[in-house]
Amino acid sequence: MRPLPSSPAEELALLERELIWLDTRRAQLLRRRAWLKAALRAQPAQGWQPPHGAPGGWAHAPAARPAPAVPPGSATGGPGAQHVLLILGGLLLAVAAIAFTLFSWGELGIAGRSVVLAGVTAGALGVPVLLLRRGLGATAESVGAVALLLTVLDAYALHAAVLPEADGAGYAAFASGVLAAGWTAYGVGVGRLRLPLPAAVVAGQLPLVLGAWAAGGSALVIGWALLATAAGSVVVAMRVPGLAVRATAWSGAGATWAGGLLIGLGESVSASGPLDAAGPGALLLGAAAVALTAVWRAPREMAVTGGVVAGLAAVAGVGGVLRTEVPWSWAVVVYLVCGAALAPVARIAVVPRAVRGGVLGAAAGVTGVAVLAVLPSAAAGLLGPAAVLTGVWGGAREVAAGAGAWPDALSVPVVLLVAAVLLGAVYASLVQEGREPTGWTAAAGAGAVGLVSAAVPVLLVTADVAYAAALAVDLLLVAGLLGAAVAGRRVPEAAKVTALWCAVAVAAHAGLLALAAEPATYAVFGLLLVLFAATAARSGEVVARSLTLVLSVVCALVVASAAGASLELGAPRTAVLVLAVPAVVVVLGLWVRTPAVVVPLEAGAGFGALVALGLAVTDVAYLSLVLALCGVLAAATAVRPERRPGAGYLAAGLFALATWVRLVSAGVTHPEAYTLPVSVIACAVGLLRRRTDPEASSWAAYGPGLGVTLGPSLPALWSDPHWQRPLLLGAAALAVTVTGAVLRLQAPLLLGGGTLALVALHELAPHVAQVFDALPRWSVPALAGLLLLALGATYEQRLRDARRLREHLGRMR
Repeated sequence: MRPLPSSPAEELALLERELIWLDTRRAQLLRRRAWLKAALRAQPAQGWQPPHGAPGGWAHAPAARPAPAVPPGSATGGPGAQHVLLILGGLLLAVAAIAFTLFSWGELGIAGRSVVLAGVTAGALGVPVLLLRRGLGATAESVGAVALLLTVLDAYALHAAVLPEADGAGYAAFASGVLAAGWTAYGVGVGRLRLPLPAAVVAGQLPLVLGAWAAGGSALVIGWALLATAAGSVVVAMRVPGLAVRATAWSGAGATWAGGLLIGLGESVSASGPLDAAGPGALLLGAAAVALTAVWRAPREMAVTGGVVAGLAAVAGVGGVLRTEVPWSWAVVVYLVCGAALAPVARIAVVPRAVRGGVLGAAAGVTGVAVLAVLPSAAAGLLGPAAVLTGVWGGAREVAAGAGAWPDALSVPVVLLVAAVLLGAVYASLVQEGREPTGWTAAAGAGAVGLVSAAVPVLLVTADVAYAAALAVDLLLVAGLLGAAVAGRRVPEAAKVTALWCAVAVAAHAGLLALAAEPATYAVFGLLLVLFAATAARSGEVVARSLTLVLSVVCALVVASAAGASLELGAPRTAVLVLAVPAVVVVLGLWVRTPAVVVPLEAGAGFGALVALGLAVTDVAYLSLVLALCGVLAAATAVRPERRPGAGYLAAGLFALATWVRLVSAGVTHPEAYTLPVSVIACAVGLLRRRTDPEASSWAAYGPGLGVTLGPSLPALWSDPHWQRPLLLGAAALAVTVTGAVLRLQAPLLLGGGTLALVALHELAPHVAQVFDALPRWSVPALAGLLLLALGATYEQRLRDARRLREHLGRMR
């Protein structure tokens, strides 16, 4: 070990020696690299010998300056330059051969042509052998490529000069076969050339197809020729060594197999009977067999893909024969059943696991496509009863008839039920194998539940089931789905969520059907109310409990609305009856006090209040009454401390709005006579509250009192042509604003300021309109642009002013 330096001077000297040693070592390595490059360049022509003047090993490498690296493109050349030269030379020879064949061939006689053909072709084929013996592999490849091209030109010249009467397609089939055989023999004989064997594989793709075409074969014959060619290419790809040969064979097999498959599909779809479809079906099954053979021992990804395409081809072949015996609307069912027949493949242990997965994927794909194909018709069947909304209680039979656009819509629920059975079987099989009900397993179970939930209502509508029976089955299905949604751990979470939303959809379907008849409306919505309420009581999930509680309130609202229609009360009077439902909900909320229950109940009560307001909007008197009753319900809700701020403000606003509406309905033109006393009393009460509770908000103390008068006075202002009301209202608003600013009260400041701004706008509006009429039209956008520029230039300052104003208002009470 080297001793550690004891001083900076010694450490510096040590570093200097280390750097000198590294420079020397680098020079040796660079010289060695230059020598190895020179040895590699001299190797093909002379065998391996050390170049003249070069060191023979590591020990002899001098410690001199490193040899300069050879720059790319220098005179010494390299493999890249060599390949470019050889490619250009081969191309020039090919161009010369083509020119000779096209322009100079006719000047020679038969003997001359024969001599030229034999000599040139033999020479071109023999030169690569000599070049390979001398170690010139790249040159041999280039000359070999030219030789292969010459054989093609020889074949063309032979047909043009000697056999002009021969059929073009037949001669091309014969020539391609001869070329494939000749190139194969040449490639095997020479051995070291890389191009002849892949070229032979390419030429081998043509003889059968061109021969079938030349013989006038039908589309099926050409398809079988393509399939046989693909099978031969698969054998070559699996048996013959060499990456280039195998890649070419796989490419050719894929192209010819796809061509045969497309021909089979086209013929199968256009077949009009079982005998016509048998031939294409056999072709498709053959394509499936070729695909399975190709991927039997392939890597996983390729095996799965091959299993998928083989399964789809088999389904298309068998289904194409069977579907000719059924109407077009049932063809989807036939293909779906054929896809289901692929499922037993998963139990065959001889089949590789990846291939089995691909076949099962094909079955799943067929099932998915079948469901998507009938989905529009299924949606039409589910939404068909919505036509009852145009005439409630208009009759049952019109609502229950027809389901979709298909000629025979009964096939739609059959497809859904078959797909549900398949998914259920998959789920049961996976669970039996010990899989956890998560991921794909849970998705299969949830999909089965959803498909059954969609199939049953569609089946009831399309099968012309009796109206009462259809309603009963729908209600039983809703009960079963809600039971599954709250079944606890026995049902997977995904299936429970699916069952819940499917129950909502089926309940909507049953409700729409029930609206066709008066007794059915009461019976169905009453039972739905009970079912949803029972589910909410049993459920431990927040989403399920909240949803079912809201739906319970909705069902109660429908029953109340139906009662008003039965009693012929009219919409305004029915609104008062409908408010009984929110009243009951508010009482329940006061009794329960559980947030997870109270929040959805309050949401349902709010929806009921909106429904009541919508029913009463055509009668101003009843609208005022409904607003007042809603205010009472809001005040009752404000009894709970956690709801007091929001519900209290809402109650005050509803009471004030009810007062204004009542004044309008009574035809009062001077509402201040009624509102001003109330405002004085309310503001006095607010003043007393502020004295006893200084922390009370000005909105709670003075907001209701000020709003009672200022609110109705503003609409009356815009319809009053006299000057007294604007003057008095403006003065009152100014006083309220100044009071709020002096006493730092937020409510008087904002309410008074807003009212004062509206009064000013009312007074200035005619003059502003006259000014705009007098100004040219271009001045308005010009002023707007100047305003925007000013705001943009002082944006930061305006932002700070806005923040300061917000903080100032926030500090007010």
